[in-house]
Amino acid sequence: MEGENADNPTLFPATVGEKLRAAREAQKLELSDIASRTRIPLRHLEAIEQSNFASLPSSTYALGFAKAYARAIGADEVELARELRLEIGERPERPAPPPAYDFNERSRTPPSGIVIVGVVVAILVLIGVGLWYGTDLFRGGAPDENVIPIENTIAADPGNAKAPAPAPVTGGQVTLVATDSAWIRVTDASGKRLFEKEMAPNERYDVPADADRPRVRTARPDRIQVLLNGSNVPPLGTGVTTVEVEVSAAALQARGQSGAPSTPSAAPADAPAGNAAATL
Repeated sequence: MEGENADNPTLFPATVGEKLRAAREAQKLELSDIASRTRIPLRHLEAIEQSNFASLPSSTYALGFAKAYARAIGADEVELARELRLEIGERPERPAPPPAYDFNERSRTPPSGIVIVGVVVAILVLIGVGLWYGTDLFRGGAPDENVIPIENTIAADPGNAKAPAPAPVTGGQVTLVATDSAWIRVTDASGKRLFEKEMAPNERYDVPADADRPRVRTARPDRIQVLLNGSNVPPLGTGVTTVEVEVSAAALQARGQSGAPSTPSAAPADAPAGNAAATL
């Protein structure tokens, strides 16, 4: 009996899935190649080759997937679809749920709206950085409200008239900018340490406006640029020499009027200049 069945293959005709698998293997293609060409999940293609239509959402999906499979291998999709309808028969149709695709098969391209929002945010960030470092808009660059106005008066005796003395500036934002790598330490009048680190080039530090007579100590005053309300004031010192000087707004204003740089504080004269951190 078995010999008769083997000699007469029409007794057990090949299913649509077997025909598709045979055609694929004849072209030396893997099932993953078909999934890549058709964008059909691999598990659905396996179900079609195994005639496991119960695992598919509906017969409509089975026919559509089978036709796409046939097109991918160059088979007659019309004929295979007709045979598949006969295989499926009149099996009751169930509502087709939304197709479930694997996460790794979805497109990884972000929506265009997200891309546009990201570009706008990046532009705004760049503008903000430019305004922060390029202007004094956000760093107290406005005129100091603590300046006392001086009224011009005319003396009764022109020969004894004297120019009015400017009122001292008692407030303002002091900023330390490293033009190159430099180690600094900032303390207040009580010795409390406010800031201490090896500053990188172009790094900035805003001295707290409410600090009590803040002082800065460094062995490279030539690498520290001092700003008062965004304007340059005389440097702390020149060359490789350890200095410790008050950097309050009032002290910088007085030093700016004299035009003299800071004088070094009492520090070991034989301290090696190249090891600033060890000296400080």
